[in-house]
Amino acid sequence: MNLCRRQILRLAAGAAALPLLSRLAQAESYPTRPVRMITGFPAGGTADVFARLIGQWLSQRLGQTFIVDDRPGASGNIAAEAVVRAAPDGYTLLTASVANTINVSLNPNANFNFLKDIAPVAGIGRVPLVMAVNVSVPAKNVADFIAYAKSNPGKLSMASPGVGTAGHVAGELFKMMAGVDMVHVPYHGGAPALIDLLGGRVQVMFDPLPDSIEYFRAGKLRALAVTTADRSQQLPAVPSMGEFVAGYEASAWWGLCAPKKTSAEIIDRLNTQVNAGLADPNLKQRFADLGGTPMLGSPAQFGKFLTADTEKWAKVIKFANIGSG
Repeated sequence: MNLCRRQILRLAAGAAALPLLSRLAQAESYPTRPVRMITGFPAGGTADVFARLIGQWLSQRLGQTFIVDDRPGASGNIAAEAVVRAAPDGYTLLTASVANTINVSLNPNANFNFLKDIAPVAGIGRVPLVMAVNVSVPAKNVADFIAYAKSNPGKLSMASPGVGTAGHVAGELFKMMAGVDMVHVPYHGGAPALIDLLGGRVQVMFDPLPDSIEYFRAGKLRALAVTTADRSQQLPAVPSMGEFVAGYEASAWWGLCAPKKTSAEIIDRLNTQVNAGLADPNLKQRFADLGGTPMLGSPAQFGKFLTADTEKWAKVIKFANIGSG
Protein backbone atom coordinates (compact mmCIF):
# COMPACT_ATOMS: atom_id res chain seq x y z
CA MET A 1 0.00 0.00 0.00
CA ASN A 2 2.81 2.41 0.98
CA LEU A 3 4.81 1.49 -2.11
CA CYS A 4 1.82 2.11 -4.30
CA ARG A 5 1.24 5.46 -2.65
CA ARG A 6 4.86 6.52 -3.15
CA GLN A 7 4.68 5.57 -6.79
CA ILE A 8 1.50 7.58 -7.23
CA LEU A 9 3.09 10.61 -5.57
CA ARG A 10 6.16 10.35 -7.79
CA LEU A 11 4.01 10.10 -10.88
CA ALA A 12 1.95 13.10 -9.77
CA ALA A 13 5.07 15.16 -9.10
CA GLY A 14 6.46 14.22 -12.49
CA ALA A 15 3.23 15.17 -14.22
CA ALA A 16 3.18 18.52 -12.41
CA ALA A 17 6.71 19.25 -13.62
CA LEU A 18 5.92 18.53 -17.26
CA PRO A 19 4.41 21.97 -18.07
CA LEU A 20 7.45 23.72 -16.56
CA LEU A 21 9.88 21.48 -18.46
CA SER A 22 7.92 22.10 -21.63
CA ARG A 23 8.10 25.89 -21.14
CA LEU A 24 11.83 25.72 -20.40
CA ALA A 25 12.44 23.68 -23.53
CA GLN A 26 10.36 26.13 -25.55
CA ALA A 27 12.33 29.07 -24.18
CA GLU A 28 15.68 27.40 -24.86
CA SER A 29 14.74 26.80 -28.50
CA TYR A 30 13.09 30.24 -28.93
CA PRO A 31 12.99 31.74 -31.47
CA THR A 32 12.50 29.20 -34.25
CA ARG A 33 11.11 31.71 -36.77
CA PRO A 34 11.32 35.49 -37.39
CA VAL A 35 10.12 37.81 -34.62
CA ARG A 36 8.14 40.96 -35.39
CA MET A 37 8.85 44.15 -33.42
CA ILE A 38 5.93 46.52 -33.97
CA THR A 39 6.82 50.21 -33.64
CA GLY A 40 4.21 52.97 -33.48
CA PHE A 41 6.09 55.62 -35.45
CA PRO A 42 7.32 56.13 -39.02
CA ALA A 43 10.44 54.59 -40.50
CA GLY A 44 13.55 56.73 -40.13
CA GLY A 45 12.47 58.33 -36.85
CA THR A 46 14.32 57.92 -33.57
CA ALA A 47 12.00 55.13 -32.38
CA ASP A 48 12.60 53.20 -35.59
CA VAL A 49 16.38 53.66 -35.32
CA PHE A 50 16.57 52.39 -31.72
CA ALA A 51 14.30 49.45 -32.58
CA ARG A 52 16.54 48.49 -35.50
CA LEU A 53 19.69 48.70 -33.41
CA ILE A 54 18.38 46.34 -30.75
CA GLY A 55 16.68 44.17 -33.38
CA GLN A 56 19.99 43.68 -35.21
CA TRP A 57 21.65 42.69 -31.93
CA LEU A 58 18.92 40.17 -31.09
CA SER A 59 19.07 38.72 -34.61
CA GLN A 60 22.79 38.10 -34.23
CA ARG A 61 22.49 36.64 -30.73
CA LEU A 62 19.41 34.47 -31.21
CA GLY A 63 19.87 33.37 -34.81
CA GLN A 64 16.52 34.57 -36.15
CA THR A 65 15.51 37.78 -37.87
CA PHE A 66 13.89 40.45 -35.69
CA ILE A 67 11.79 42.46 -38.14
CA VAL A 68 10.92 46.08 -37.32
CA ASP A 69 7.31 46.66 -38.40
CA ASP A 70 6.47 50.38 -38.35
CA ARG A 71 2.76 51.05 -37.83
CA PRO A 72 2.34 54.76 -37.10
CA GLY A 73 -0.92 56.29 -35.98
CA ALA A 74 -2.94 57.28 -32.91
CA SER A 75 0.26 58.23 -31.04
CA GLY A 76 1.39 54.63 -30.87
CA ASN A 77 -1.97 53.11 -29.94
CA ILE A 78 -2.36 51.26 -33.25
CA ALA A 79 0.92 49.44 -32.70
CA ALA A 80 0.17 48.76 -29.03
CA GLU A 81 -3.26 47.29 -29.75
CA ALA A 82 -1.81 45.03 -32.46
CA VAL A 83 0.57 43.55 -29.90
CA VAL A 84 -2.07 43.28 -27.18
CA ARG A 85 -4.23 41.22 -29.59
CA ALA A 86 -1.34 39.03 -30.79
CA ALA A 87 -0.63 35.48 -29.65
CA PRO A 88 1.51 35.48 -26.46
CA ASP A 89 4.22 33.32 -27.98
CA GLY A 90 7.14 35.76 -28.15
CA TYR A 91 6.90 36.30 -31.91
CA THR A 92 5.14 39.67 -31.74
CA LEU A 93 6.72 42.38 -29.59
CA LEU A 94 6.04 46.07 -29.06
CA THR A 95 8.68 48.75 -29.23
CA ALA A 96 7.05 50.72 -26.42
CA SER A 97 7.70 54.41 -25.86
CA VAL A 98 6.76 57.35 -23.67
CA ALA A 99 3.75 57.81 -25.97
CA ASN A 100 2.24 54.65 -24.50
CA THR A 101 2.45 55.84 -20.89
CA ILE A 102 1.08 59.25 -21.88
CA ASN A 103 -1.80 57.64 -23.77
CA VAL A 104 -3.03 55.79 -20.69
CA SER A 105 -4.40 59.10 -19.36
CA LEU A 106 -4.77 60.96 -22.63
CA ASN A 107 -6.97 58.25 -24.19
CA PRO A 108 -8.65 56.46 -21.28
CA ASN A 109 -11.32 54.95 -23.56
CA ALA A 110 -8.87 52.94 -25.68
CA ASN A 111 -9.80 49.35 -26.51
CA PHE A 112 -7.10 48.01 -24.22
CA ASN A 113 -5.35 48.81 -20.95
CA PHE A 114 -1.66 49.31 -21.64
CA LEU A 115 -0.35 48.46 -18.16
CA LYS A 116 -2.66 45.47 -17.68
CA ASP A 117 -2.54 44.01 -21.18
CA ILE A 118 1.20 43.97 -21.84
CA ALA A 119 4.16 42.22 -20.23
CA PRO A 120 7.30 44.35 -19.72
CA VAL A 121 10.35 42.73 -21.27
CA ALA A 122 13.26 45.19 -21.16
CA GLY A 123 14.16 48.83 -21.42
CA ILE A 124 16.17 49.83 -24.49
CA GLY A 125 17.26 53.44 -24.17
CA ARG A 126 16.30 56.97 -23.34
CA VAL A 127 17.06 60.31 -25.00
CA PRO A 128 16.79 63.72 -23.35
CA LEU A 129 14.60 66.43 -24.69
CA VAL A 130 16.20 69.86 -24.85
CA MET A 131 14.58 73.12 -23.81
CA ALA A 132 15.36 75.06 -26.97
CA VAL A 133 14.68 78.76 -27.47
CA ASN A 134 14.93 81.10 -30.41
CA VAL A 135 18.12 83.15 -30.22
CA SER A 136 16.08 86.34 -29.89
CA VAL A 137 14.77 85.26 -26.48
CA PRO A 138 16.65 87.31 -23.82
CA ALA A 139 17.42 84.33 -21.59
CA LYS A 140 20.82 82.66 -21.28
CA ASN A 141 19.71 80.00 -18.80
CA VAL A 142 16.56 78.48 -17.28
CA ALA A 143 16.51 80.90 -14.34
CA ASP A 144 16.56 83.83 -16.76
CA PHE A 145 13.80 82.23 -18.81
CA ILE A 146 11.56 81.66 -15.78
CA ALA A 147 11.99 85.29 -14.71
CA TYR A 148 11.29 86.50 -18.26
CA ALA A 149 8.20 84.28 -18.60
CA LYS A 150 6.82 85.42 -15.25
CA SER A 151 7.21 89.06 -16.27
CA ASN A 152 5.43 88.32 -19.56
CA PRO A 153 2.63 85.89 -18.61
CA GLY A 154 0.85 84.33 -21.57
CA LYS A 155 3.03 86.17 -24.10
CA LEU A 156 5.47 83.35 -24.85
CA SER A 157 4.52 80.58 -27.28
CA MET A 158 5.62 76.98 -26.70
CA ALA A 159 5.70 74.78 -29.80
CA SER A 160 5.22 71.01 -29.78
CA PRO A 161 4.86 68.24 -32.38
CA GLY A 162 1.23 67.85 -31.30
CA VAL A 163 -1.17 67.50 -28.39
CA GLY A 164 -0.06 64.83 -25.93
CA THR A 165 3.37 64.29 -27.47
CA ALA A 166 6.47 63.96 -25.30
CA GLY A 167 7.47 67.53 -26.20
CA HIS A 168 4.05 68.83 -25.18
CA VAL A 169 3.82 67.11 -21.80
CA ALA A 170 7.47 67.90 -21.00
CA GLY A 171 6.66 71.56 -21.57
CA GLU A 172 3.52 71.32 -19.45
CA LEU A 173 5.55 69.67 -16.68
CA PHE A 174 7.92 72.64 -16.82
CA LYS A 175 5.02 75.09 -16.66
CA MET A 176 3.57 73.22 -13.68
CA MET A 177 6.82 72.97 -11.72
CA ALA A 178 8.23 76.41 -12.60
CA GLY A 179 4.92 78.24 -12.23
CA VAL A 180 5.01 79.96 -15.61
CA ASP A 181 2.29 80.66 -18.15
CA MET A 182 3.00 79.98 -21.82
CA VAL A 183 0.68 79.44 -24.78
CA HIS A 184 0.90 75.95 -26.26
CA VAL A 185 1.06 75.86 -30.07
CA PRO A 186 0.68 72.29 -31.39
CA TYR A 187 1.97 71.35 -34.85
CA HIS A 188 1.55 68.29 -37.04
CA GLY A 189 5.00 66.91 -36.31
CA GLY A 190 8.33 68.11 -35.00
CA ALA A 191 9.73 69.43 -38.30
CA PRO A 192 7.20 72.26 -38.83
CA ALA A 193 7.45 73.18 -35.15
CA LEU A 194 11.23 73.48 -35.46
CA ILE A 195 10.87 75.61 -38.59
CA ASP A 196 8.69 78.11 -36.73
CA LEU A 197 11.03 78.07 -33.72
CA LEU A 198 13.97 78.87 -36.00
CA GLY A 199 11.92 81.66 -37.60
CA GLY A 200 10.96 83.19 -34.27
CA ARG A 201 7.22 82.64 -34.70
CA VAL A 202 7.31 80.64 -31.45
CA GLN A 203 9.84 81.15 -28.66
CA VAL A 204 10.46 77.79 -26.98
CA MET A 205 10.20 74.08 -27.63
CA PHE A 206 11.03 70.87 -25.77
CA ASP A 207 12.57 68.80 -28.53
CA PRO A 208 14.32 65.37 -28.60
CA LEU A 209 18.06 66.00 -28.68
CA PRO A 210 18.77 64.12 -31.96
CA ASP A 211 16.31 66.34 -33.84
CA SER A 212 17.80 69.68 -32.85
CA ILE A 213 21.43 69.16 -31.82
CA GLU A 214 22.86 70.46 -35.10
CA TYR A 215 20.94 73.74 -34.70
CA PHE A 216 22.58 74.24 -31.29
CA ARG A 217 26.02 73.52 -32.70
CA ALA A 218 25.40 75.98 -35.54
CA GLY A 219 24.19 78.69 -33.15
CA LYS A 220 20.74 78.83 -34.77
CA LEU A 221 18.97 77.83 -31.53
CA ARG A 222 19.95 78.17 -27.87
CA ALA A 223 19.83 75.12 -25.60
CA LEU A 224 18.90 76.12 -22.05
CA ALA A 225 18.69 72.66 -20.45
CA VAL A 226 18.35 68.95 -21.11
CA THR A 227 15.36 67.33 -19.47
CA THR A 228 16.97 64.15 -18.14
CA ALA A 229 18.24 63.92 -14.57
CA ASP A 230 21.87 64.07 -15.75
CA ARG A 231 23.63 66.15 -18.36
CA SER A 232 24.02 64.73 -21.85
CA GLN A 233 27.40 63.60 -23.14
CA GLN A 234 26.44 65.17 -26.46
CA LEU A 235 25.89 68.61 -24.87
CA PRO A 236 28.07 68.52 -21.75
CA ALA A 237 28.03 72.30 -21.26
CA VAL A 238 24.22 72.38 -21.15
CA PRO A 239 22.84 71.91 -17.61
CA SER A 240 20.05 69.52 -16.69
CA MET A 241 16.66 71.03 -15.91
CA GLY A 242 16.93 69.65 -12.39
CA GLU A 243 19.76 72.08 -11.71
CA PHE A 244 17.16 74.86 -11.88
CA VAL A 245 13.84 73.12 -11.18
CA ALA A 246 14.35 70.52 -8.45
CA GLY A 247 12.92 67.12 -9.26
CA TYR A 248 12.21 67.81 -12.93
CA GLU A 249 12.82 64.87 -15.27
CA ALA A 250 11.42 63.95 -18.67
CA SER A 251 12.75 61.90 -21.54
CA ALA A 252 11.89 60.10 -24.71
CA TRP A 253 12.47 56.39 -24.12
CA TRP A 254 11.95 53.02 -25.77
CA GLY A 255 11.63 49.47 -24.51
CA LEU A 256 10.29 46.05 -25.43
CA CYS A 257 6.93 44.66 -24.30
CA ALA A 258 5.05 41.47 -25.14
CA PRO A 259 1.42 40.32 -24.96
CA LYS A 260 0.36 39.78 -21.35
CA LYS A 261 0.46 35.97 -21.14
CA THR A 262 3.85 35.50 -22.78
CA SER A 263 5.81 32.94 -20.75
CA ALA A 264 8.25 34.21 -18.15
CA GLU A 265 10.95 31.98 -19.65
CA ILE A 266 10.74 33.70 -23.07
CA ILE A 267 10.60 37.14 -21.46
CA ASP A 268 13.68 36.36 -19.35
CA ARG A 269 15.55 35.06 -22.41
CA LEU A 270 14.82 38.25 -24.31
CA ASN A 271 15.67 40.43 -21.31
CA THR A 272 19.03 38.72 -20.86
CA GLN A 273 19.98 39.25 -24.50
CA VAL A 274 18.78 42.86 -24.59
CA ASN A 275 20.81 43.68 -21.48
CA ALA A 276 23.85 42.00 -23.01
CA GLY A 277 23.44 44.29 -26.01
CA LEU A 278 23.06 47.40 -23.86
CA ALA A 279 26.34 46.52 -22.13
CA ASP A 280 28.18 45.99 -25.41
CA PRO A 281 30.68 48.85 -26.01
CA ASN A 282 29.90 49.12 -29.73
CA LEU A 283 26.14 49.32 -29.22
CA LYS A 284 26.58 51.76 -26.33
CA GLN A 285 28.58 54.00 -28.65
CA ARG A 286 25.84 53.84 -31.30
CA PHE A 287 23.36 54.93 -28.63
CA ALA A 288 25.67 57.74 -27.51
CA ASP A 289 25.98 58.96 -31.10
CA LEU A 290 22.19 59.40 -31.05
CA GLY A 291 22.30 61.19 -27.71
CA GLY A 292 20.88 58.15 -25.94
CA THR A 293 21.74 56.12 -22.86
CA PRO A 294 20.91 52.43 -22.30
CA MET A 295 18.10 51.38 -19.93
CA LEU A 296 19.39 48.15 -18.38
CA GLY A 297 17.28 46.23 -15.88
CA SER A 298 15.00 43.29 -15.21
CA PRO A 299 11.46 42.92 -16.56
CA ALA A 300 10.16 43.83 -13.08
CA GLN A 301 12.26 46.99 -12.98
CA PHE A 302 11.03 48.01 -16.42
CA GLY A 303 7.47 47.34 -15.27
CA LYS A 304 7.94 49.64 -12.26
CA PHE A 305 9.32 52.30 -14.58
CA LEU A 306 6.25 52.04 -16.84
CA THR A 307 3.93 52.45 -13.86
CA ALA A 308 5.84 55.43 -12.47
CA ASP A 309 6.00 57.13 -15.88
CA THR A 310 2.27 56.61 -16.38
CA GLU A 311 1.48 58.13 -12.98
CA LYS A 312 3.73 61.14 -13.63
CA TRP A 313 2.11 62.01 -16.95
CA ALA A 314 -1.37 61.45 -15.52
CA LYS A 315 -0.73 64.28 -13.06
CA VAL A 316 0.55 66.58 -15.80
CA ILE A 317 -2.36 65.80 -18.14
CA LYS A 318 -4.83 66.55 -15.34
CA PHE A 319 -3.02 69.77 -14.38
CA ALA A 320 -2.89 71.04 -17.95
CA ASN A 321 -6.37 69.78 -18.80
CA ILE A 322 -5.07 68.10 -21.93
CA GLY A 323 -7.74 66.39 -24.02
CA SER A 324 -7.31 63.79 -26.72
CA GLY A 325 -9.10 66.04 -29.22
